[in-house]
Formats: sequence, C-alpha cells, structure tokens
Amino acid sequence: MRVIAVASQKGGSGKTTICGHLGIAAEEAGAGPSVYIDTDPQGSLAQWWNAREAEAPAFVQAPALNLDAALETLRADRFRLAFIDTPPVISRDIDHVIRRADLVVVPVRPSPHDLRAAGATVDMVEHAGKPMIFVVNGANMRARLTGEAAIALSQHGTVAPSILHQRQDFAVSMIDGRTVLETHPDSRSATEVGDLWAYIAERLERLPLSQAFAGQAQTPRPAINRPAFGRAARPTNAVPHSVPAP
Repeated sequence: MRVIAVASQKGGSGKTTICGHLGIAAEEAGAGPSVYIDTDPQGSLAQWWNAREAEAPAFVQAPALNLDAALETLRADRFRLAFIDTPPVISRDIDHVIRRADLVVVPVRPSPHDLRAAGATVDMVEHAGKPMIFVVNGANMRARLTGEAAIALSQHGTVAPSILHQRQDFAVSMIDGRTVLETHPDSRSATEVGDLWAYIAERLERLPLSQAFAGQAQTPRPAINRPAFGRAARPTNAVPHSVPAP
C-alpha cells in the first residue's frame, strides 16, 4: 500500500479538496482500492465523505497517534492507496504523519503569502527525508503570478506539471460528496485532476516501498473496532447509506 499525505501549514490551500479528488481519480484509473484517512480534528474530509452516496473510496478517521495501527490494518486488508488529509498546522502530529508517507503532496496557491508559508512544510518534509511534490492550486489562467509561483517553488522541490485552476465547479462538486470527475467529467477541471493523478502515479511507481513500519512487527497494536472500521459517524441530517468494512 502506498501512502500519500496532503500537507500544508497554510489554511485554505485546498488540502481537503485535492485529497478528495485524488482518491476518486485513483479509483477511476483502476489503481484502488483506495482509502481516505482524516487526521484533521476539524473533520472537513469526514464531512465531505459523509455526504457521498458512492461507497468507494473507503474512509477512516484516525488521530495521528493512532495512525500506525490504522495503516497496518489497512495494509493487511489489501488497500493499495491511502490518502491522508492533515490539519493546517505544523506540529509533532503532522511530523508523525509525514514520516509514514511514501509521498507528500504540498498544495500551494500562487500568492506571495502562500509561497512564504510553504517554507515550514518544506522544512518538515525535508527533515523527514520524504519525497515531495508541490501542486499549484487555485491558479488564475491568465495571471503572470501563476508561472512565477511555479518557478519559485521549483527552486525548493518538484512541481507537478498539472496546475489546478480556480473554477467554481471544484467547490460546487464538493457540496454533495462528489468531485468534478463525477459532476463534470468532461470539464477542464476534471482533465487537470486526471493529469495530476497520472503524474503522481508515475512518481509512486519509481519510489521504493516505505520502510516506515520496519522493525515494528513486535509492537503491540491498539484494539480497533473492526465492525465499525471504514465507517464515519454520519450527521443526523444526512441520509445514511451502508459502507462495508474493509
């Protein structure tokens, strides 16, 4: 199982939107089964997933300190991809998540403030020795700053060639637990997401398997409520639907 963490200390960078879209793109490309893991106490990804009617990808709410046990269980259950959404802070918990990832995706909006804020995330990823990809998100099609931002980021790491532009269909599609790949499959936004996933998938194929769990086989694992594993508590105003446990 490959683990992709979407991380940035900057709020509003688009972590949850990108995490949700990548999971669907992976499923549509036949790279699944995939699972989302929400480590953000705000639970934005959980709220979005609760609104979904489709059963895939699966979902797990796991605080960072319980991440090892969750990942081991998901590996044993033969999930092929795990997409982790993280809170917009720099903390020991985020460092813990990054160190368990095979690849860290760092969304950055093309603004001077966002570019400056990316530094703390980059420092943490580099300290953990993990491969990283910048994703320019929320770009204006005709803004010179978009190209300048990509050039500035390229001095600190790899920038995904697929830029996600600011369009209303991204936000609208997330309202009812879907993505532009499902609501507007023929749109430019969907094409950008598909291209981004294709690039990330190619990068993953060239990476060595993570050694994050090497030497931990004898560590006692916390008990997991398996009948409920893969389910999230749905809001009372939502129509519940059955999601089988992995």
